[in-house]
Amino acid sequence: MSGTKDESDVEASNNLSNEKIIDDVVESCKKLNVENQSDNCDSKEANEHDDVDEDAIDEIRLKELDNASSREELQERKELGIKIKEEGNTLFKNGEYESAIKKYSQALNTCPLEFVEERAVLYANRAAAKLKNGLNKEAIDDCSKALELNPNYVKAYIRRAKLYEECDKLDEALEDYKKILEFDPGYSEAIAATMRLPEEINKRNEKLKTEMLSSLKELGNKLLKPFGLSTDNFQLQQDPNSGGYSINFTQNKK
Repeated sequence: MSGTKDESDVEASNNLSNEKIIDDVVESCKKLNVENQSDNCDSKEANEHDDVDEDAIDEIRLKELDNASSREELQERKELGIKIKEEGNTLFKNGEYESAIKKYSQALNTCPLEFVEERAVLYANRAAAKLKNGLNKEAIDDCSKALELNPNYVKAYIRRAKLYEECDKLDEALEDYKKILEFDPGYSEAIAATMRLPEEINKRNEKLKTEMLSSLKELGNKLLKPFGLSTDNFQLQQDPNSGGYSINFTQNKK
């Protein structure tokens, strides 16, 4: 009786160990997939901007400047920032997106930090210019900054949702479209997306799972070959209740 219990304990321990191995591999593959998704957001233009970030906003300097400014000076800088933004808008309309980006950055480095709604618009406008210039990842970052400043900025959610979808970040896109519907339940594009994306996400996950298992099998065969074994000697079974995996060994038939 004791022997049976020991064998059962060993089997349970092996199953837990195997589940952990598989879970670790799955997590690694997921991380790899996230990195690949990030690559989808990059472009030649983005890579060219990696060395020097000309669009960086120095909020530390801005804060120091704000603290040293009077109310009148703060208002003047706000108005100047709006004027520079309008210059950027003109450049954007003329298709001069690189110059528009620089103008919006200049405006962000001018407008005081306390004017959060104005700064949110500047980030959203710069995101639009970066999108036109092929800088998808940076455009997403600017949309996120705009939403950090103004969580009710629907236009920024719309822009970011579309960017996420273009970058194959479907889960994030779905969340943004759901958020849009909280503000505007009748927004047709968001309604269509919330109906379409869940199926696309499931298809992607199934494809990812197939690729992960294929990679796992290939790796397993390389490791087992010196022992005269292959992954055919092991059966991978998933528990429908827990979602965990167990591996059962089967001896080669002579």
